[in-house]
Amino acid sequence: MTERIARFIPPHCPNQRCHYHRFERSRWRFVRIGFYSRQLAPHRIQRFRCRHCRRQFSTQTFSTTYWLRRPLLPELFGRLVGCCGYRQIARALDCSPSLVLGQAARLGRHCLLFHQQRRPAVREPLSLDTFVGFEFSQYAPTGFHVAAGRSHFFYGFTLSELRRSGAMRDAQKRRRARLERTRGRPDPRATERDVAALLATLCPRPQPLELHTDEHRDYPRALARVRHLAVVHRTVSSRAARTTRNPLFPINLLDLLIRHSGANHKRETIAFSKRRQSAADRLWLFLVWRNYAKSFSERRRDETPAMRLGVEHRRWRADEILGQRLFPGRVGLPPAWAAHYRRDLGTRHLAANRRHRLRYAF
Repeated sequence: MTERIARFIPPHCPNQRCHYHRFERSRWRFVRIGFYSRQLAPHRIQRFRCRHCRRQFSTQTFSTTYWLRRPLLPELFGRLVGCCGYRQIARALDCSPSLVLGQAARLGRHCLLFHQQRRPAVREPLSLDTFVGFEFSQYAPTGFHVAAGRSHFFYGFTLSELRRSGAMRDAQKRRRARLERTRGRPDPRATERDVAALLATLCPRPQPLELHTDEHRDYPRALARVRHLAVVHRTVSSRAARTTRNPLFPINLLDLLIRHSGANHKRETIAFSKRRQSAADRLWLFLVWRNYAKSFSERRRDETPAMRLGVEHRRWRADEILGQRLFPGRVGLPPAWAAHYRRDLGTRHLAANRRHRLRYAF
């Protein structure tokens, strides 16, 4: 084990303010400054110091388990996409629900960077839909705008706060009005704005795009905001048979799998997300599992959507996905997804919303 640690060569400086953080250059120099001991294996951890910024770091700095006293990331990966709630996982692993929540957030951030690192340009027709869930209570619905290609590759998503709609009793209408007076009302143009942000993120440069959606009235207004795209917009009735011949089949199947694999998206559940940010973290984890780890057919164990698209040649295992820590300063996130990493998706029904503003572990 000591020989393996001694051979480790840091690929770059982990300090995001250092000149050698973003670029791997042969002129970067570091020095080894001994070891420190810990209870988990490996018990001896090599320490380093950057000769440029003088920041100290170790081999553990480049691991996804940095600063974790009880790392459970691989175990959580499978359980979170296996329709388990946080408290169910905590009981099974004999830990606290807050530990599961914190490490699930780390998994979500890591999977966001993992996907951004490998996400291909859109070269196929896209299907787009708004998957509706809720946070905190049913008076705070959330719209997940998801986009999938003909290959069933899940390209990404954005989120919108929505206003509760549908049939309500008079008492429910009065409660909604009272909540909106005290906590504010969601932006009525949120869907239009966030769908446009998703398309601009997936297609940042001018290009033709064939887009299939249902007859949602906000989608044409969203397309008017992305003027750099030559979009051929084809609409399909939501009442059409949801078979493989339906142009929206990739997105319909994706919606089904999200509800099937996430306990927080069941129709009737006590495991619903209390925070919109937590729902986003779990969906990034699902996205990576769906694209890179899950075969398209469970019976045939065939290719993953990433393999069908031609961007990967094999299925990834959870331990491989979590094999190395990723840094947002080196990956580069678009603005719509950088807010997810910083945990800026606040819940208006809660007074405290913790952001990701750690100094050394960002």
